[in-house]
Amino acid sequence: MELIELRNIYKAYRIGEIDVPVLKGVSLTVRQGEFVALMGASGSGKSTLMNLLGCLDRPSSGEYWLDGKEVSRLSGDGRALLRSHKIGFVFQNFNLLARTSALDNVTMPFSYTLEHYSDKEAKERGAELLERFGLGGRLDHEPSRLSGGEQQRVAIARALINKPPILLADEPTGNLDSHTGEEVLRLIGQLNEEEGITIVMVTHDVNIAHHARRIIRLSDGVISNDGEVAANSAVSRVAGGGGSK
Repeated sequence: MELIELRNIYKAYRIGEIDVPVLKGVSLTVRQGEFVALMGASGSGKSTLMNLLGCLDRPSSGEYWLDGKEVSRLSGDGRALLRSHKIGFVFQNFNLLARTSALDNVTMPFSYTLEHYSDKEAKERGAELLERFGLGGRLDHEPSRLSGGEQQRVAIARALINKPPILLADEPTGNLDSHTGEEVLRLIGQLNEEEGITIVMVTHDVNIAHHARRIIRLSDGVISNDGEVAANSAVSRVAGGGGSK
């Protein structure tokens, strides 16, 4: 089943009197349960494409179908509602609230959903995720008392609190050492394999990209290559090959 479909997407930004094109006719599909790495050099358009996939921005033209719904012309409120139900985000810089416990960081997205959860239900769901990610003893810890890897696991738990079908990960190991980065990548891979969560991960590192099952390369606003990762390559890296910066 196609969960994401982009049809001839263009995106340009107005700078003074000039329209600067960033995406120039991008078309792609991502099936439910895929693990996709999105690669490209600085200026290739990958960050702009990630913002469009995450419903943080709208294309200048073209169509974006998400789970059977055309969303490219939704209002800001409409996109925000869709994000809260369909998409979880993981960022390079973790983006945790500094003076807030791990548990409260994880349950924070419940404040932005229309669905009602009691405080007890929210905390139970958050604690369950943190326990699963090996942080059951860190529920009350603020980010400053957590290692980089622990902070990223808190961020992943937060991204999953609303049970979204899609996880967008923007350079998720960029601020981690290679060993900790491998642990985070294994966790992301397990979420894909065991729960069928669709993952789109932005990275500039080919070793990290090979943890995915498919690599899409962007160059100057167009897709220059789109191919499956060899099974033995992906398995070897999950087992402990490749590294992160």
